[in-house]
Amino acid sequence: MGLRDVVYGVYEKRLTRALAGAPGPRHVGVILDGNRRWAKAAGAAHVSQGHQAGADRISDLLEWCDDAKVEVVTLWLLSSDNLNRSEDELVPLLGIIEDTVRDLAAPEKRWRVHPVGALDLLPDSTVHVLKDADEATRAKPGLIVNVAIGYGGRREIADAVRALLHEHASRGASLEEVASVLDVEHIADHLYTRGQPDPDLVIRTSGEQRLGGFMLWQSAHSEFYFCDALWPDFRRIDFLRALRSYALRQRRFGA
Repeated sequence: MGLRDVVYGVYEKRLTRALAGAPGPRHVGVILDGNRRWAKAAGAAHVSQGHQAGADRISDLLEWCDDAKVEVVTLWLLSSDNLNRSEDELVPLLGIIEDTVRDLAAPEKRWRVHPVGALDLLPDSTVHVLKDADEATRAKPGLIVNVAIGYGGRREIADAVRALLHEHASRGASLEEVASVLDVEHIADHLYTRGQPDPDLVIRTSGEQRLGGFMLWQSAHSEFYFCDALWPDFRRIDFLRALRSYALRQRRFGA
């Protein structure tokens, strides 16, 4: 163990002690950004090596969230826009995502895996893996892990409104009747994350300081933390810094 590792270890323990008793988030959203840049910086032969390195980091994050008593984590693994990437990148990426979801849903894991996104945009094989994981882990008692795949915030809101309209139409309601009762809660009840608390904290890695369409509806009152580390390099100490930043803020919920 080098001097740098010793220093980081001491700092990590100090952060952990400082967070004892501090307010923590129930729901953490994470934009896992920087895999491609990591692959380029590492001189990888193919960008998929960056995606695999990022996938390998996910279980660590979930363990840290378990330790911090987080109840829900939403991982943005693939946006709907990302589906327009070249086949040379997209096919291996989808394979990595499928393997990752299978691993998260393995019998020995305690997490509940819940897919969020426009499944109709995804290949049948990916949809099958997501639905199997959802069904197999539904009764597990642990952390809820939303895997956002084929996800876009605008599409989610459009899908919620569409589902709401179909629901009322099936009951014979007219458009005018729906419009007269439509409110914020009606739309929220049809989002991909319905029934879950909104994210208290949203973390984005790689130095980008924007949401890019992530949980547009649910993040109205979220706290944001932007981290310079590329996702495959994200460490427990980075996560603890995000929790410390959250604990020090006075949440105003739009006031």
